[in-house]
Amino acid sequence: MTSGAGMPPDRPGGPKDETVARRFSLTFVLATLAFAALTYGVIAGFDPYGVRRGAGEPGPLMDINQRYVYPQIVRSGRYSSAVFGTSTVRLLDPQRLDKLLGGRFANLAMNAATPWEQMQIADLFLRHTPAPGTLVFGIDAPWCDRDADSEAKRLTPRPFPPWLYDDDRLNDWAHLFNSKNLEIALRVAAYRLGLMDERIRGDGYEVFVPPEDTYDLSRARMHIWQGHAPEAVTSVVPAETVSEAERKSWRFPALAWLDAMLARAPATTRKMILLPPVHVAVQPRPGSKAVMHEEACKAMLAEIAQRHGALLLDFRRSSPVTREDSNYWDPMHYRIGIARRIEETLAAAMGGATEADDGFFVTPGSPVW
Repeated sequence: MTSGAGMPPDRPGGPKDETVARRFSLTFVLATLAFAALTYGVIAGFDPYGVRRGAGEPGPLMDINQRYVYPQIVRSGRYSSAVFGTSTVRLLDPQRLDKLLGGRFANLAMNAATPWEQMQIADLFLRHTPAPGTLVFGIDAPWCDRDADSEAKRLTPRPFPPWLYDDDRLNDWAHLFNSKNLEIALRVAAYRLGLMDERIRGDGYEVFVPPEDTYDLSRARMHIWQGHAPEAVTSVVPAETVSEAERKSWRFPALAWLDAMLARAPATTRKMILLPPVHVAVQPRPGSKAVMHEEACKAMLAEIAQRHGALLLDFRRSSPVTREDSNYWDPMHYRIGIARRIEETLAAAMGGATEADDGFFVTPGSPVW
């Protein structure tokens, strides 16, 4: 009789199937752990956010979200001066500022950054730069918001990594393991292999607007005036009024943060506050309550500047520059030539200039350095 004759076949779910299932599960778990370890090794090895690095050359900046890459610029210790703000000051070139103002600049302005986010990178800079040379703060309209300190206006939809801004470097590792960081690590790898260019220059500078040779005035005008009627630049008639009670209710909580930040900077640090030159299409209409609110905000900025010996440059005004459509890509973003003029104006103001002949800027209460 043949061995095993008459023995029933293994039933589904029997010992043999259970053994196969256990082996499959073990293999799957081991493969998953191996893949996770490899992924984490790639992220940690290429270190896209400079978690392993301290002072020295920052790694290649490959993430498009400046909130993630700027902390390693600060921690590199290579820069004694910095620009803070939003995209309205991102075109200021640190290398030109080095020559015009002295020192070694980084541009740490972040696209659409809230005042709270700007204060986080400024705070990190002050903690890691014992003797800052020059601090330049670009102040946009959100700094004048009455509810700038509300939870809703603390952050934007763009992710913000608070773990990169604290002094606990160990907790950074817990946040690195995700698909987004793997993508940025692979971009760093591609850069190391010469397959990709650095996303942002090592000092934070990036020309984020289109190339100048692609400029189209008619298209720019469409962007500038979209949603804004031509009468947006004319005076409100009759002029609006504000009661004393309403005026006293105005509050500017974000300016208190700026006040405290400037107070922390050493007395030897040169401090500059500038209101970027947005197009008149998005400036408040003369005679409106909005313009009175903005003027009150500017007055408080002047007080803060005077209190801390800061130089205040007001470009946010009607001038031949801000009225000329061909100077802008859209109502918030000027062209490279205007950025170069702002850089030169900062140097001129530092030398004592208080206003431009064409009204491009004024320096109310400018200090003598």
